[in-house]
Amino acid sequence: MQSSWRPDAIDTKVPSVARMYDYFLGGDDNYQSDREACEELLKQVPSSRTLAVNNRNFLRRVVRTLATEYGIRQFIDHGSGLPTQDNVHQVAQAVDPESRVVYVDNDPIVLAHGRALLDENDRTTVIQADMRDTDGIFAHEETRRLIDFSKPVAALFVSVMHCIPDKDDPAALVRRVAERLAPGSFLVVCQLVSDRPEIRQFVTDFMAQATDNHWGRVREEHEVAAYLDGLEILEPGLVEVSTWRPDTDLAPVQQTDEWIEWGGVARLP
Repeated sequence: MQSSWRPDAIDTKVPSVARMYDYFLGGDDNYQSDREACEELLKQVPSSRTLAVNNRNFLRRVVRTLATEYGIRQFIDHGSGLPTQDNVHQVAQAVDPESRVVYVDNDPIVLAHGRALLDENDRTTVIQADMRDTDGIFAHEETRRLIDFSKPVAALFVSVMHCIPDKDDPAALVRRVAERLAPGSFLVVCQLVSDRPEIRQFVTDFMAQATDNHWGRVREEHEVAAYLDGLEILEPGLVEVSTWRPDTDLAPVQQTDEWIEWGGVARLP
């Protein structure tokens, strides 16, 4: 059943990155414009659906690893998207029910659905904010209620940096967040990359037009590596995300590699 909920703040005729991602994951919180954009994208980059599934699996593994192996109990998920199965708070709180999670997204539908899901969980919140507004996010009353910045935090930027245009300097965004975190904190960063110029150009142009310029750019691996320059990168390094500490051989395999989700995890000194 597809979503019939249409608050006034949402233009359902303009595709949303969060709702397109929801469609690729098999969710219900998307509209005709989102589905049409996804199907058109699949014609040119047919690995898109598998890529989205593998990216979601990467997020689960990262959160579980940071919670179990490194004792992280605080997470800020930038550009979190719509709730689905095994969300950050569910994975983290399965390790320790006292884990705290702040979800950040600027899509009003994410705020509405997220707050409904988390209504009875006082250790998790969703705030509506632009992930580029680091000052506003860190000063938000809900962030200050849940996050103790004197202790390590995991800041997540999972499959969202390609939404940041070059003029807003995505590397500077990561640095701003890192500067506010305690030693021993972690940065989780991945984004869409391609070594084929024609794919980078097509997807960038297509998504910018489809989302009314709520998009940045498909980049190259060296550009993503620069986000974490000088930091300790956890093994196995910066990689295609389905190969980051896989816990099964049964994950979907991309049949084509015209683009990939690429990144990893860095620890702050």
